[in-house]
Amino acid sequence: MKQTNDEKSQIATLGLWIYLMTDLMLFASLFATFMVLRNNTACGPAAADIFNMPYILIETLVLLFSSLMCGSAFVSAKFGRLRDMRMYLGLTILFGAVFLGMELYEFSQLVGEGHSWSVSAFLSSYFTLVGTHGLHIAVGLLWAGILLVRLLARPSESNSLRKLGLFVVFWHFLELVWIFIFSVVYLIGGTI
Repeated sequence: MKQTNDEKSQIATLGLWIYLMTDLMLFASLFATFMVLRNNTACGPAAADIFNMPYILIETLVLLFSSLMCGSAFVSAKFGRLRDMRMYLGLTILFGAVFLGMELYEFSQLVGEGHSWSVSAFLSSYFTLVGTHGLHIAVGLLWAGILLVRLLARPSESNSLRKLGLFVVFWHFLELVWIFIFSVVYLIGGTI
């Protein structure tokens, strides 16, 4: 029996939510690991010694702006403003890429200063948690890029709003995870 578009939409939505719940468990375990290991510095630097908080704040604002553009893309699509939707989705990709570039630069700076993941349990858990988030951002950028290309090729595709909606949920999930990383790793971890 052939599935209707509505049934396909429901299956895709359920699949995304199941995926996000498994990702939530992954990040919860990475946060728990970080919290346990954050003081295990092996007589090396602690978080407060190595984090550049103004840089991290700018990085956070870039991701928040990307998330705002992502939401604006969905609202524009909902009201049929396809040109605006494509522009906002493009800005989502641009600011997401800037965020990822900043994260990679931060990693390279830390490694260049001798603070790699092999120095201590704290740094190992830090690189794993933040790096996993960065990997998710990279996958999200790839998803958004493919979505943008498809929307440019077939702007009136009947299920494009649903596909964009699924991406928006994923991107906001990554923003929420980053807020926890910013709070737990950088604010709390950098001051305790």
